[in-house]
Amino acid sequence: MLRRILPDSFYPPTHSKKQAARATGPPSASPDPDTTAMLGLSELPQNANGENFDILEWYPHYQNCQRYFLDHAQHSSPVQAVSAYVNILLPFQRQPYPVFSATARTPSSTDAELTSGSSSTSNTPPPVSLLPYVRRLVATGMDYPGMLHGFFGDDWQSGIGPLHEKERCNYLLAARSGGWAVVKSEYDISPHETIPFLRPLQGPLEEEVVTAYRSWSEWLLLRDWEIGPRAPDGLQDSSSQSSPPPSAQE
Repeated sequence: MLRRILPDSFYPPTHSKKQAARATGPPSASPDPDTTAMLGLSELPQNANGENFDILEWYPHYQNCQRYFLDHAQHSSPVQAVSAYVNILLPFQRQPYPVFSATARTPSSTDAELTSGSSSTSNTPPPVSLLPYVRRLVATGMDYPGMLHGFFGDDWQSGIGPLHEKERCNYLLAARSGGWAVVKSEYDISPHETIPFLRPLQGPLEEEVVTAYRSWSEWLLLRDWEIGPRAPDGLQDSSSQSSPPPSAQE
């Protein structure tokens, strides 16, 4: 039934996350080096695979995804159908403050502009988080490239890709942490946007499983306060191996 509604582009031949062409994002202005150093952004954070990740380089791509989602995707029939099927409201459906586009101004920001006498408009998208939609697609097994492209546009790999990797890892960790009811409650959005079903992680890669094992092992160490000077010897060596750490077997 759902396949009849969605275009063929929503159904790629495989579930590999490496599919779909990477779109070139707009050139971003060089960040102030003093601000970057002050915030520590030159050191943190890392992506799901432990590689260096530049937040300032990533953010414009994320904003591109926000604009596409707000201006185009949420008003398309396929995205509306999928959102209804997985029971999550789109921004324009949220009351009492619906967001219809990336240029929509919230009441508070409009009042502030009138007070200050400014008539200029900002290109910055409204504060609508894309993460709940990524989480819902992951947990329902609908996070394949065609679907992510349909929701977030051509720049989805650079803008949503890092968050998508993290959420797939989080879903694996949630499944290991508790039973079905516990995991479902973590992915419900109260009060009316409960997740209708859970599916196993779709198209898992070996590197994703290894990364999840490593994260689970690090979590166990944190739980037991075995961090910093108390960290076990050889932790750094074990985290670089391609096989799951022994502590992940707990």
